[in-house]
Amino acid sequence: MSIDELEEQQFVARFGALFEHSPWVAREAWARRPFGSREGLQAAFEAALHDAPRERQLALLRAHPELAGREARAGELTAESGREQAGAALDRLSPTEHAQLAELNRRYRERFGFPMIVCVREHTPGSILAWGSTRLERSPDEELATALGEVAKIAGLRLGDLLQ
Repeated sequence: MSIDELEEQQFVARFGALFEHSPWVAREAWARRPFGSREGLQAAFEAALHDAPRERQLALLRAHPELAGREARAGELTAESGREQAGAALDRLSPTEHAQLAELNRRYRERFGFPMIVCVREHTPGSILAWGSTRLERSPDEELATALGEVAKIAGLRLGDLLQ
């Protein structure tokens, strides 16, 4: 059975975890069938994300864990987030790096109202700290667009993993 032929419930069960605790994105993407290709499927997910009302976008961003934050320390990350953060060595930070990232997370959430989201597969701890500091200088609208772009990159990589 092709992806285009999946019933909504089957589609959401298969792809809902691409977006952290936000299966609504998969439901919205399903309504955009037919996809025709992996690229078409990814485009449907991204359109669902970007076409959502701002409050729904913010709820999606707020559903993400902080980088090397409380959820990671408590072992409460989703399997996907856990693998991604471990792959970026966020589970092996030095005490200094951990303190710097915790402070960056705090300042970022205070400024923007959601956790700093980074496609960690593209970064090292040092580049996350550097880019995060730069992102603090952006406007809320610029940062919302950046965070949604990072979510789309994360979902695209997860989709690639799922379809391999």
